[in-house]
Amino acid sequence: MEKSPVPLAVLISGRGSNLKAIVEAIEGGRLRARIAVVISNRGDAPGLAFARDQGIETRVMPHGDHATREEYDGALAAAIRSYDVRLVCLAGFMRRLGPAFCAAFPNAILNIHPALLPAFPGMNAQRQAFEHGVKLAGVTVHFVTPELDAGPIVMQASMPVLDADTADSLADRILKLEHEIYPQAIQRILDGGWAVDGRRVTFRTATP
Repeated sequence: MEKSPVPLAVLISGRGSNLKAIVEAIEGGRLRARIAVVISNRGDAPGLAFARDQGIETRVMPHGDHATREEYDGALAAAIRSYDVRLVCLAGFMRRLGPAFCAAFPNAILNIHPALLPAFPGMNAQRQAFEHGVKLAGVTVHFVTPELDAGPIVMQASMPVLDADTADSLADRILKLEHEIYPQAIQRILDGGWAVDGRRVTFRTATP
């Protein structure tokens, strides 16, 4: 009997381009999941309109409605739990998540970062890489921990930095790479057969 699609929660703050990539992967059969809810901390996030057009339930939870980060994290975790999701996927969610939130979903929160971590964490990673003069740039999918962009790495993909690149053109090419590997990484986690050992995420070798 075919398994039911695994429910996901997707958190956004802006245009939701990685949300769109996840939806396209689901529609194309490359990701065996469904999005139970899209939550944004900004009511004007363009990605919310896209989600609604797709018939996906949305919620707006402004962080300014809570006095502390801990209060916001608690309310956000409670909202997500109500959808009984298996995985929380950050897709341009511009808020640090604290220890209590991360503990509520152990090894079940993914983020995609536009650099080859541990290099260039934080904001404007693509421009950081370009200005540093690296010859390889890329993206990293990692589990989320309270430390900024420091969780165990699930998947990485790289690309050469071209002599003709500008910071903007490099960022555009990195974004396309994000759209390719984020659904792959999500499916790989949903498939199971992995373990976290310290900072290392290891996957069981498939039997021929």
